[in-house]
Amino acid sequence: MRPLRKNVAISIDGGGIKGIVVTRALAIVESYLRQPLHRVVGLATGTSTGAIISAALAMGLTAQQMYELYVAMGSAVFRKSWRTRLWPLVRFKYPLEPLEGALQRVVGDITMAELWTRSKGMDLVITAFDLVENRTRFFKPWKAEYARLPLRTAVLASCAVPTYFPVVAGRFVDGGVGSYGNPCYLAAFELQEVLHWHPAETTLISVGTGRAPSALSEGEADRLWPWDWIGPALGAFQHSADDQQVHLVDTFYDQLDFRRFQVDLRAPIDMDDATQVQLLTQYGDELGRKILADEVERPVEFRSLPGGVRYGV
Repeated sequence: MRPLRKNVAISIDGGGIKGIVVTRALAIVESYLRQPLHRVVGLATGTSTGAIISAALAMGLTAQQMYELYVAMGSAVFRKSWRTRLWPLVRFKYPLEPLEGALQRVVGDITMAELWTRSKGMDLVITAFDLVENRTRFFKPWKAEYARLPLRTAVLASCAVPTYFPVVAGRFVDGGVGSYGNPCYLAAFELQEVLHWHPAETTLISVGTGRAPSALSEGEADRLWPWDWIGPALGAFQHSADDQQVHLVDTFYDQLDFRRFQVDLRAPIDMDDATQVQLLTQYGDELGRKILADEVERPVEFRSLPGGVRYGV
């Protein structure tokens, strides 16, 4: 693993139970560094499951503690019930209380302002989409607007995947509803424009929760009915937004030591499949090895046409 620069930021994607992949990988990184990441990282950004991990990091948990938290809470948060059997004929698939209870045990009732004092200046950005104002919210511990907001509520808001969980506070849903399922560009913006870190002195580590293989083979789309398009369309939106965020960081922060890591899943794993702990742990081991070996993801390549027009290849 190449040496980290003076300032270190981390960005973590959404992915539900696949947070196991990230926490396991980060535990491997901590073992290599011989110290917990919260002593190294000065900025953490996260969406959905990434918000849980980022908040836990700001609270001083080790990656191993986070991994154990995910293993313990997975079956409770994603417990099968009459709701799961009737879904999507019910408004949401899982109640939020089990997740809120797990967060309560980790973060208690601490507010964003109290976290800012406790974390001794470690910055945190949690994304959530505000349905009332039709915009993404960026919960930060130093912003007066969110000073009295419980950290637990901010994380719940970021995790409230539509149809899977109920809306939080009557307005907030998963931060991945929009462009920030992968919040690496938010991290790059925050570290330069808010924290005033110089990119040449900064390492930004962006970690994905596993990339699913293509759901369709050539010609299969010709046979889809209207309702069959939901999955492929949502997958296309997610992958496009992910690629966009990586490309933006790579383009506009060229002096930044930007390291994007992802692992390819051999088969799709649903965000609520708590039966796959062992397999997700194995993927986490693979991702951890990739981080230590500096096997970074390459962004979408753009080439220039005559006249300065650029196109992706």
